[in-house]
Amino acid sequence: MYWYDGNFIEHETLQISINEPGLLYGATVFTTMRVYEQSLDHPLTHWQAHCDRLCQSIQAFNWQQPDWQRLKQGAELLLTHYPILRIAILPDGRELITGRNLPVDLLARQQQGITAWVAEDNLFRRDLAAHKTGNYLGSYLALQKAHQLSAKEAILLDSNGNWLETSTGNLWGWCNGCWYTPALSVGILPGIIRSQLLTWLDSQNISVQENIWTPDFVRSLEFIAYTNCVVEIVAITKFIKFQCDCNKSVSVTKIKYLKSYFMRRN
Repeated sequence: MYWYDGNFIEHETLQISINEPGLLYGATVFTTMRVYEQSLDHPLTHWQAHCDRLCQSIQAFNWQQPDWQRLKQGAELLLTHYPILRIAILPDGRELITGRNLPVDLLARQQQGITAWVAEDNLFRRDLAAHKTGNYLGSYLALQKAHQLSAKEAILLDSNGNWLETSTGNLWGWCNGCWYTPALSVGILPGIIRSQLLTWLDSQNISVQENIWTPDFVRSLEFIAYTNCVVEIVAITKFIKFQCDCNKSVSVTKIKYLKSYFMRRN
């Protein structure tokens, strides 16, 4: 079931024009939202932040704004069936909302960490990196390759080999008593959870910096993790094609600390 252009539809097919820009060029913007306690008003759902993300991209592309009240109506219908909603907006303002369940192994990922593949090939890039557009082919290909190598995530690099983000989220690291995350200026998505954690860490008087993740800097980190709205925060404890001495015991300790951000308001 899904919501499309003001209608709640209970089957798995969608009829669109063969000239639809979203089909031909990936001309959509989208956001993926985890709904807590089946409520758009729950503070961890970040409903307004997701709407703001969509609105900012729509304004940047000079597209038509959707009917925001209708979009919210569709989200409220689907959240009773799914904990994760993907909201996409087409250039003419039509909305498409689909739902899915949480990953079946999410708890294991959060408790044990994951393996990530470092995608060194220039093939794996995201166009218009500051926006979540329907053209996510680079990230999709990187994630599929990671799965082929028995990894759960892929780490995307720039042309100089600096680390940017994962195929689905933002990177975090810890060393010498400070948190680090790649700066927006390097060309990454300004993730909603990334923004919330930066604000929260600052409010707790915890040192946090945005910087450039060169390979040498990455090797200096004691702990690496990634965040997104679905998985919250997950440690990366093993890397394919990259030597890094991340301490697993440090990872367990630090993951519990950042996890407290998600636990404090449930």
